[in-house]
Formats: sequence, C-alpha cells, structure tokens
Amino acid sequence: MANASLTANVTPLDAGAPVAAAGFLGPIPALALEDGTVLLTAPGAGQRIAAHPDSAILVAVVAAGKFLTGGDDGRVVAVSLDGTVEDIANEKGKWIDALTARSDGAIAWSSGKSVRARDASGGVKEFTAPSTVRGLAFMPKGYRIAIAHYDGASLWFPNTAAPPDPFLWKGSHLSISVSPDGRFLVTTMQENTLHAWRAADKQDMRMSGYPAKTRSLSWSFDGHWLATSGADAAIVWPFKDKEGPINKAPLECGAREAKVTAVAFHPKSLVVAQGYEDGFLLLCRIPDGAEILVRASPVGGQAISALAWDEAGRKLLFGTADGAAGLLDMPS
Repeated sequence: MANASLTANVTPLDAGAPVAAAGFLGPIPALALEDGTVLLTAPGAGQRIAAHPDSAILVAVVAAGKFLTGGDDGRVVAVSLDGTVEDIANEKGKWIDALTARSDGAIAWSSGKSVRARDASGGVKEFTAPSTVRGLAFMPKGYRIAIAHYDGASLWFPNTAAPPDPFLWKGSHLSISVSPDGRFLVTTMQENTLHAWRAADKQDMRMSGYPAKTRSLSWSFDGHWLATSGADAAIVWPFKDKEGPINKAPLECGAREAKVTAVAFHPKSLVVAQGYEDGFLLLCRIPDGAEILVRASPVGGQAISALAWDEAGRKLLFGTADGAAGLLDMPS
C-alpha cells in the first residue's frame, strides 16, 4: 500500500457526467464526457462544448492540439481550445467504434467493418475489414494503420493498393496498441487475455492469467514496458528484448483488493499512474514498485475511467465513471 501521498496536490473537478477520455489541449486539461460534451477546465472557470448534442461520446483521443471524438450519432468531430467544433466525418447514424490520430493531423476511424483514414492533407481512403473493427492505432513510422478485428489484426497502408497484411489469432480482438518503436502489436481480447505479435516476423505471444478483461494499455516512453489493467494490480509486461514477454513474468504494481481499470505511463520516467474500480489512484515506479497515493477511494466511489499526463509530465488528469475528476500537480 502507498505510504507516501500527493493527495494535497490534487484539485478536484466536477465533470458532471461519466468521463470517457482525458487529455490536454496545450496547457488546458480537457475531458470527453459520455453525455456528448467536451469539458475544458480552467482556474475558476470551465467551458462545456456540445460536441455531440443529444448523443454520447463513445471514443476520443487528443492529437495535434485537438480533442477528437466519435459518437453514437455516427459523427467524428474535432474540438479546439477556442471551443470550435469541426466536423470530420458523418457515418449516417452508425456508431463510431474506434478512433485514432497522430500529431500531423492524420485521423482514422471505424464504423462496423468500415475503416476510413484521412491523411494530414484531408484525403480519405477506405478499407473494409473481414469483421467489425474495435481497435485502431497508427504505426509510429510511415502512414500505416494497425486494425483489430475478429481472428486477429491487420496492417494497412492506406496510400497503396496492396492488401492489408494479416496477423492471425483465433478469437475476438478488441483494442490494439503498437509499441513506440513499432516492433510489437498488442491486442486486448474478448477473453481475459492479451495477444501480441512481433511485427517483423509475426511471432506470437499470448499474455494470459487476467481475472477480468483488459480495457487499458499504456507503453513506457522507452517502449520497454507495457502496463495493463484487468487485475488487482497493474500488470506490467517486459518488451525490451527481441523476444518481448515470451517466457518472462510480468511485474505487478500496487496490488489491492480492487481491480485496476486505467493505466497511464509518465511521458518521461518509468512511473505508471493506475486507477482502480473503487476510484483509488496511485503512482507506481518501475521496476522497484514504490508507490505514492494520489487519491483514496471515496465512499461509494466508482472506477477511474480515464487518465492523461500533460506533455511535460508535470500534471496528471483523471476522470471517473460517476462524473468526478481531478488534476494532480506534481511537486517540483
């Protein structure tokens, strides 16, 4: 259990609705809420922007200084710091199932089997996957997208005529994540397990033993570690070596009698923020497991549903499934 505390450095925020995602637009903390709004927080004030009026935000990501959101209204929009809402796409009422973006302004989203990629200049290409797509991620090099679907994943170059490159493994693959160096693909699955492939040769790696589904993944800045939710501690897998986690045990950080629901590695150091199903939040250092408390679990508290560090790693924003939120200012 954490014996040091940063609770005095946390400013509580009232999100007012369940938090779907968190991020920073420049210096400003921002929350995407399930009620269809994006909340920009500021000292003594806040701005609520109706990104999806009368609809829900299903997926959201911050990139290129904008909060990109996909809703059950079939729309993908970009919310800017000045409060403007730019329409990116409209899938005519079909739910937006997955969304990814990168710093040059490129965006990709999925609705059912359809994946669309919009490059930085606005050109859109489409790919029809073999089944419903639940996860998308840009590869770190080149204009290439990793796609999670039933029975595996695919790597797609939108600007070529080449068919997507399949990475096969039986079962339903949900979210997908790519290591910062592009060496590994990792998917979460409908079962309580993860699956990984080495991108160079499709070497399989099965990461199992979770008591619950993994919903949150976060890579360390150096790509050597992958933190995951879904157990009563953050399960942190080693990926430094060529073999990745094959025949290696993961680290366990912050074991409690509550499951971890969200993880986020610090952008510059080997510290992972981890939130739990009861609203508890702590920081854990890799690899020695030293812990610092950020938020004790409130009475009746619900799960930490979103975590985000600012670019400098000085601030940590969190949100919960019951509309609570907070901002941690790291001491110098």
